[in-house]
Amino acid sequence: MAADSAQDFLFQRIREMIPQHVSLVDTVSDLLSVSSDSAYRRIRGETALVLEEARLLCNHFHLSLDQLLQVNNNSTLFQNTTVDAKNYSFDKYLGDLLAQLKYIESFIQKEIIFLTKDLHIFTNVLSPAFFAFKYFFWHKSIIQDPAYATKGFTLNCLTPEISALAEDMSKTYNRIPSTEIWNIEVANSIILQIEYYKEAGFFSSAADIRTIYESVEETLMHLKEEAELGTKFYPGENPSVKKQNFRFFYNRIVLGDNAVLITTDHIKTVYLNYDVLDYLVTRDEKFCNETHVKMQNLMRRSTMISETGEKQRNSFFNILLSKIQERKRHL
Repeated sequence: MAADSAQDFLFQRIREMIPQHVSLVDTVSDLLSVSSDSAYRRIRGETALVLEEARLLCNHFHLSLDQLLQVNNNSTLFQNTTVDAKNYSFDKYLGDLLAQLKYIESFIQKEIIFLTKDLHIFTNVLSPAFFAFKYFFWHKSIIQDPAYATKGFTLNCLTPEISALAEDMSKTYNRIPSTEIWNIEVANSIILQIEYYKEAGFFSSAADIRTIYESVEETLMHLKEEAELGTKFYPGENPSVKKQNFRFFYNRIVLGDNAVLITTDHIKTVYLNYDVLDYLVTRDEKFCNETHVKMQNLMRRSTMISETGEKQRNSFFNILLSKIQERKRHL
């Protein structure tokens, strides 16, 4: 690819990736710290980008220079996000997730396809006791926050600020059309976490454990209602005034990884979740298109249980709820 063609391709990709109301000139001007006139000249190809400028643009928009220059080396560029107590707090992590959701929401056409093997983060925040446990678990066992090293669990560990942030995040997610692909194994991880903490003595009473399990049950019943209506809504909201924007698939075939494919005005982005909270993100066109094809194939082999498929929907959620009820009987 010629240098001028590569530059044209880069700005075309950036133009497609920003919402229509955002100025491409202003975006480039801010990122490269140049005047609007200089930004215009680069966008029109009258001034060639230097390597550092191309790197800044590609880094900001998660684009690959290899793809830009058509270097065929079978590699994919990912950006890594890692949560830790010192450099990148969980509170900041939630705030950034909210900012990304609001960015997705700003596009005219948008969709989220979620392949999950766990009760994912947007479900974790639907019921206070469930969210309190996950918040404690993330800090103590995943982030290994020193402040939690000797702490035991309490139901009031959430601050009002965190609760409000999580609610805003959940409501924003609910406004974005989405497809979720679930397997009956999704409840196992939360059960293992609760049982481990019980055996390790991190709970002060069996009543707290029961409260958490009941909170998980509430979450599953809420999800079942969302699937029945084909509508996402926050607990306490009236679903009848919400848009039908939710497809739910029962996947009996593959226990995949936690993967999210986001499409905004025809540009695809893939998030791969690993190590519970951390994730990789890429906008590599080839990788994203391949992921899209695989997810579409998996949906064709799965059963859609949103709106229709009452028998299969009841069966799916009864299996999940029975797992929780079984653990409650052993308290």
